[in-house]
Amino acid sequence: MNSKQTIYPFKLKLLNGKEKVLADFKGKVLLIVNTASGCGFTPQLKELQELREEFKDQDFEVLGFPSNDFGGQEPLDDAAINQFCEVNFGVQFPMFEKIMVRGNQTHPLFKFLSDKKLNGNFNSTPRWNFHKYLINKEGEAVDYFYSFTKPNSSKIKKKIQRLLK
Repeated sequence: MNSKQTIYPFKLKLLNGKEKVLADFKGKVLLIVNTASGCGFTPQLKELQELREEFKDQDFEVLGFPSNDFGGQEPLDDAAINQFCEVNFGVQFPMFEKIMVRGNQTHPLFKFLSDKKLNGNFNSTPRWNFHKYLINKEGEAVDYFYSFTKPNSSKIKKKIQRLLK
């Protein structure tokens, strides 16, 4: 594969129904996370917000993608997800409409993030909620972290800092 593949061609809807092109995030380091409101890892929403606060002035953003793919742990509709995230965890980062992140109806963005043939760097399909993908300033998927890796871990923070330099 000659040309690097990026997340920029993807278009998705935010929880408020507005369409968002990921190219709007060009030049930013991103952490893309599949979320759920009823999961044991749900408190990571607070940590994701804290991570965003820590690095937001340095061209960093978190993007949340609710999914009901694991144990039916995202039963809420988009409006309820939005309220849940804001009220319980103070989430200010962009949250997108509920999508599928694995299986036959996987959203094209998560197909790209999961498949080395598409992203050029690794195979990593989410095994559970709060799987995290790190995207560099050029829109390339450069790393991933499993659900149990906390957003405020030194492992994630160091990689973000490296990409922000």
